[in-house]
Amino acid sequence: MADALSRRDLEFLLYEWLDVESLTTRPRFAEHSKETFDAVLELSADIATSRFAPVNHLGDANEPYVGDDGRVVLPEEITSGITEFLKAGLIAGTFDEELGGMQLPAVVARASQAWFQAANAAMSSYAFLSIGNANLLTEYGTPEQIDTWVKPIVEGRYFGTMCLSEPQAGSSLADITTKAVPADDGTYRITGTKMWISAGDHEIGENIVHLVLAKAPGGGPGVKGISLFIVPKFLPDGTRNDVALVGLNHKMGNRATTNCLLNFGDGTFAPPAHSVPGAVGYLVGEEHQGLSYMFHMMNEARIGVGFLATTIGYAGYLASLEYAKVRTQGRPVDQKDPESKPIPIIEHADVKRMLLAQKSYVEGALALGLYCSKLVDLQQTGDDAERERAGLLLDVLTPITKSWPSQWCLEANNLAIQVHGGYGYTREFPVEQYYRDNRLNPIHEGAHGIHGLDLLGRKVIMRGGAGLQLLVETIGETLTRAAAQPALAAYADDLRSRVETLVATTAKVWSTGDPALALANATAYLEAAGHLVIGWMWLEQLLAAGDKSGDFYDGKRAAAQYFFRYELPKTAAQFELLAALDRTTLDTDPAWL
Repeated sequence: MADALSRRDLEFLLYEWLDVESLTTRPRFAEHSKETFDAVLELSADIATSRFAPVNHLGDANEPYVGDDGRVVLPEEITSGITEFLKAGLIAGTFDEELGGMQLPAVVARASQAWFQAANAAMSSYAFLSIGNANLLTEYGTPEQIDTWVKPIVEGRYFGTMCLSEPQAGSSLADITTKAVPADDGTYRITGTKMWISAGDHEIGENIVHLVLAKAPGGGPGVKGISLFIVPKFLPDGTRNDVALVGLNHKMGNRATTNCLLNFGDGTFAPPAHSVPGAVGYLVGEEHQGLSYMFHMMNEARIGVGFLATTIGYAGYLASLEYAKVRTQGRPVDQKDPESKPIPIIEHADVKRMLLAQKSYVEGALALGLYCSKLVDLQQTGDDAERERAGLLLDVLTPITKSWPSQWCLEANNLAIQVHGGYGYTREFPVEQYYRDNRLNPIHEGAHGIHGLDLLGRKVIMRGGAGLQLLVETIGETLTRAAAQPALAAYADDLRSRVETLVATTAKVWSTGDPALALANATAYLEAAGHLVIGWMWLEQLLAAGDKSGDFYDGKRAAAQYFFRYELPKTAAQFELLAALDRTTLDTDPAWL
């Protein structure tokens, strides 16, 4: 079995490019060193390889189900593997030492998590959703809430979820109907239904801490009325809260992650004696500010989904690379002797094309994810100017970091199947499962089109265009350095021209003053901008590689060359469509479809 991730690539990105060792000069990370970072990464690789990867297919073939007693049943190997991860303390990576955490940089913790995501996407989700849950509560919870709910998550005893969507609302959170009614003891009673709740019920830990969006009285219509509540499966005294599993959704991929329909306050479990029925909820922060709080977890989860898509694509790439090296078939096109020996398929030009495409997608996406993770560290530990800059750049990059890997690392999985030929779509090889697992990610944490609307409708125009200006300036710094290198000057000129087109196109689509027209082709904008950003990531990697020799560095140069010659030109047609203010989608009558 091929490794699910490349240690060499991670080392290059972390140490030769991002220089994460320099973070140890900051007070928050002063107790760390390259040795502690390496130890965490080595431990992560070992547990992921020994306990997660071997049961990836098992979890796919044996979905969770609800037993006769109403409890979720998972394969024992899934539970024990997750328990091993928790015992190693890896869930505590980025948390403060006073909470029992390691106080690792986010970029190192993400690299650690990437091993588990690549080895077994479904298993990884239980713990990583819990991390996001605990991070939100650490930011906005009271000291009592942190003691009660966060510390047990960091200890590996509790798990956490986020409960946003509802059957009738989907991504339209303004239309949620879950209600929160104040009780006379300072808590609230929550009633309603939540759908698509990953890791929403299971028996792995002692408790599950749900973060639930609900509407409290007096908040007004739409998202302004939304508040955020802690609604645990079990109350602090051990009483079962009125949170009921209605059923499990049956997904095409990530099958070992439970995906649940949950009812809150339907009377399935007898609530504590009180005049107000419903599940007991504890308000986080202030009433009617819930969506702004939840964005803390949502944005973290969006980067996490981008990582998940990247790592599944990476696992498929490495599997198809290994297969191409050992599978013999056909002969060189200029070899006409039918009695000559077949050659490994990796020697065929078209197979190399498919492998280069995968390599350019997954290694470019991994670079972007780690770059954004370092921005989180700079935002947390920098001075005011650095924090402001890192936060603004992260805002602009988040929709791309979520959606570009979800689209193109899925395409990497598609190509991995193609490299395998007929074997690729059989269950005897892992690449068909990788594709199914990854197909969920263009929908997870906001569908592809939603992030196009977010990027073009919010992020690049916010604060008078400051976000786009900062992105262009930051890419420009890279272009200046690259232009001074003869081997990279042509790449720099190409990317500079396309960045200028991005700026001009952004102005053009908003010049009409018609938001519907401006946003009609927001998905094309997202995809074109994403390609430019990945081109930037490849130029950064080429600068880090410098004139170093060896197959690893030559492989970086080949993948970058592929991306600039085969992929970046695709943006021309997208920018042309955008600049034309095409109305095809707006003017199509639904009756015609």
